[in-house]
Order: sequence, then C-alpha cells, then structure tokens
Amino acid sequence: MDKLLLGNEAVAAGLLESGCRFVSSYPGTPSTEITERAAEYGFYCEWAPNEKVALEGAVAAAVAGARAFSGMKHVGLNVAADPLFTASYTGINGGLVVAVADDPGMHSSQNEQDSRHYALAAKLPMLEPADSEECRVYTKTAFELSERFDTPVLLRLSTRVSHSRSPATRGQPQDMPLREYKKDASKYVMMPAMARARHIAAEERMKALRDYCETTPLNGITWGSERKIGVVASGIAYQTAREALGDGVSYMKLGMVYPLPAESLRRFASQVDELWVIEELDDFIEAHCRQHGIKTRGKAELSPLGEYSVPQLRRAVFGADEDTARATPPVAVPGRPPALCPGCPHRGVFYVLAKRKVTVFGDIGCYTLAAAPPLSAMDYCLCMGASVSGLHGFLKARPEAAENSVAVIGDSTFMHSGITGLLNAVYNNSPVTVLILDNSTTGMTGHQQNPATGLTLKNEPAPALDIAALCAALGVRRVCGVDPYDMKAFGVVLARELAAPEPSVIIAKRPCVLLKHVKKGAFFTLDREKCSDCGLCLKLGCPALKKGEIDGTLCAGCGLCAAVCGRSAIVGRAL
Repeated sequence: MDKLLLGNEAVAAGLLESGCRFVSSYPGTPSTEITERAAEYGFYCEWAPNEKVALEGAVAAAVAGARAFSGMKHVGLNVAADPLFTASYTGINGGLVVAVADDPGMHSSQNEQDSRHYALAAKLPMLEPADSEECRVYTKTAFELSERFDTPVLLRLSTRVSHSRSPATRGQPQDMPLREYKKDASKYVMMPAMARARHIAAEERMKALRDYCETTPLNGITWGSERKIGVVASGIAYQTAREALGDGVSYMKLGMVYPLPAESLRRFASQVDELWVIEELDDFIEAHCRQHGIKTRGKAELSPLGEYSVPQLRRAVFGADEDTARATPPVAVPGRPPALCPGCPHRGVFYVLAKRKVTVFGDIGCYTLAAAPPLSAMDYCLCMGASVSGLHGFLKARPEAAENSVAVIGDSTFMHSGITGLLNAVYNNSPVTVLILDNSTTGMTGHQQNPATGLTLKNEPAPALDIAALCAALGVRRVCGVDPYDMKAFGVVLARELAAPEPSVIIAKRPCVLLKHVKKGAFFTLDREKCSDCGLCLKLGCPALKKGEIDGTLCAGCGLCAAVCGRSAIVGRAL
C-alpha cells in the first residue's frame, strides 16, 4: 500500500528494503531525516563527529562485505571529499551508497554548490530521484549498481525532494548476507604503485557505466501531444517543468545524471524542433550536450541562481505574456527573518559581545543568527569549524586585535571540525579567546545527539566527552566555564580572558531551551508604571519582547531582559 513519505523517509525505506547493515552520517539539513528514520529500523546506525569520519566508516563497512550508507548535505560532501575520491579507486565489496542533499535557494546553507560536479571529478555514478517513490527505488538501484560495477554510488537529493511528501510503495525488508572479505592490498591499500593500477580500473568502470547509461530504464522519454519543444530535466527541475509546461511538451527525464548519455540525448534532440535543458544551479547537463554537438537552450534564458518556479519557466519557454491572465497576483507578506528562540542560552553571550564591540569570528549553528539585527554581533562566518582557525589567521595578520576578538563555536561544531583549529592555534602560539557555546545538543538540525551528550543516535548510553578536559589535553592552560544567562559574570570572565596573552577557552554551558527535559522556572511581566519605553530590552532581539509588553506565551523565563532593564520594570513570576 502506498504511503505519503518525505523523500528522506523513502530513502530510509530503500535502505531497509536493500538489506543495508551500516549507516553513518552527520546531521545536516536537508539530509538529516534519512538517518533519523533509518535508526528506527533494526540495522546499525550512528551519528559520526563529521562527514569525513562517517564516510570512512561506511567505506570500510562496505569493504567488510556489508551494504553501507552515508548521508550528508552538500557542504558536508566537501568534508567527506578525501575518502570519497580514493574510494572511487579502491571500489567496494558490499554496496556503498552516499546520499548528498543539495540546497538550491539556500534555505539553510551558506552556499548553493552543485554536487553533480563531485560525481564527474571523483568518477562516480550519480542517480537523482524526482519524488519519494523514486527515492525508495533509486536507493535500491544504487546498491545494485554499486555491487555490479564495484563502485560507490552517489544519490543526489535536493531540499524540495527531501522535504516533500508524495506516495511511495513499501516493499519487504531484504536480508542481505555479508559478502566474503578477502585481503587484497593491491585493491585496498592506496599507495602510489597500487593507486596507479586502480585508476586504470576506475577509468574502465566509467567506460562500462557510459555504455550502461545509454540504455538504463532510469532515463526515459515521455512524448507530448506535439514535438515542437523537447525538455531534458532531472530531479525536482523535472517536476517543476512538467507543472509549468504541461503535456504539450515532450520530456526526457534523466534518473542517472552521471555519467550522462550522448547517443540517446542526440536521438531525442533530433525528434523535437527545439531542445531545452532545465536544471537548477549549474549548466551540468547543458554543457554535456554542447560538448557532444547537441544544440540546446537553457541557462542563457534562465538562471544559475536558486530554485526555479512555474511562472519563471513559463515565461522563459513560452514567452513573457504566456498564462499571465490566470496568474495569481502576489500577496504582500511581512518579512519574518529567523531569530534566536526565546530563552536561547546564546542570546546573552552575543548581547555582551555586541555591547563591548568585540570582533566575533562565528561558526555554523543556530548562533549564526546573532549576525542579524538587533544583536549584529558577528563579523565573519565561513564554514564548519572555521571560527577558531579563522581567528588564528586574523590575529597573525593583526596581533593587536587579540585584546578584543573572539571565536564562537557550538559544542557539536567544535567536535565536527573545531578541535583541529584549536590545536593549530595552541601549537602556533596564538592568543585566541574561544567561546564554546555548549547547549547539550546539535541544535541547528533538530536536536541530534553528539559525542558530548552521553547518548547515541538510538538514545543508548555512551561516554560523554569532557570538552574542558579535551581543551586542556590540546594544551590550553586557561579553560573556564560560565552560565550564559549570567551576563554580568560572563562579562567579567570575557574581559579577563581577552587580556590573557595565551590561548583561552570559555565554555558557556546551558542546555537548549527547546530540549524536552528543560523546564521553565519563571516567566516575566512588565510593570508599565516603571517602564520608560527606553527600548533597551528590545536590543536583546527576543521574540517574546515587544514595545510595551512581554508575550507570556513565548517567555521562557531566562531573565535576560530583567538583567538589562535599568528601572527594574521587568519582574519574574514563578510558574
């Protein structure tokens, strides 16, 4: 029976039905739900500290003979690129599928990179489903191709496919036995002499895959009522094109986006008057067509930026006046930028940093929102873990800035890729002041466990990393803790550590207010007789605070507003 499944849920179903035995991932929107749902099934699933570690574990599990999987978002594939490229040479034993979820439109990401280029560069096949049923089926197909061609297989998703629901059939779980493991240094030990031979094997595999892609049922043609216009598309761009252009247009849908066919594309192009390639982000398919002498239209009329819309495609393909009579006038909607939650333990930290006009090297996490007004308390944010190594480089260029510059990083991000940055700063004698905002979870992606929480992905007890002890082991002699709700105490500690001529770490520890076990202890109200409408409390940027009132339904009882009020006009009430 069909069920309405998220694309990510359907991938997890495909893992179950494929007999997958090992899953290791790092949470990253829009890929997170694949591993969360897979953890509800019986096979082994884990959160790894980062994507590189996750993929390395999955590759080894596949070499051991198990079907294995690793999931990540597009920027996570950057982190995992080192093992990915070499695993292309070694090949696998049991099947290995790597899902990468791109984010056109940057709904929750710092860039819009197109992961199809990784397939080309790493010489790996890539499949791209367009709905939930294809997510399930393509996952199973990817394992079959992986074992047939002795290769990792990339499964490319996008935000709209990952997070949209559509009907998907549920099949029976498959129990795949472990394949025999045989020691073979010439295949699995990638020192230069062996790697040269494995490169030859990878090229031979790509030749076989190019033959396969010409006839695979993953690629198909749907003829329209006429053949004036032909469209080549894949993934969510195919769905948008079908909705925008209707049944009068003919379509060649590509389920395998690398390697791309040449002869079947050429045949399709020869049977239509005008060929369009509709693909979000880069002109990956269009460039392939041009390389093979196939004339197309596409990026010149569209855009390499963001997601495509139905009206946008209609205007580009049919002309500016097409369907405008039926178009719905746009509705003016007030802007609603994201903000730190009421009671967020990060708010007080950034309020103090902003008040002191500290130069802040930020990182990837909920706290990146502190860059927005009214806090406006962040100067720099590049990628996961770059806050610490970035501050180190900044201080080497501007040593005088050490007395008023900090790196801010969350606990999960610190474990992901901040540890090596801190080690580098200590080793190279940088007087960095690092704030580790420990909210006891991986908050940005929806409260996943991490090595410091004391629980695994399946909520089983695990050793909890002692972050303070780890920093001391790295050589940091000045490590201290502070409650981020106590802004006065934090300000004192911050001034002291900024003045220290050596590396120091301040751990601001308080759990995320949205965690289930965190209880409210009070809520705050406004005494209108004492309030002067000075607006000082509004500089905290708390959604519960409005001019002249406090929204009791949102107040989390953190007390930061009472701490900044100079007229004692904000009063706490016990629940």
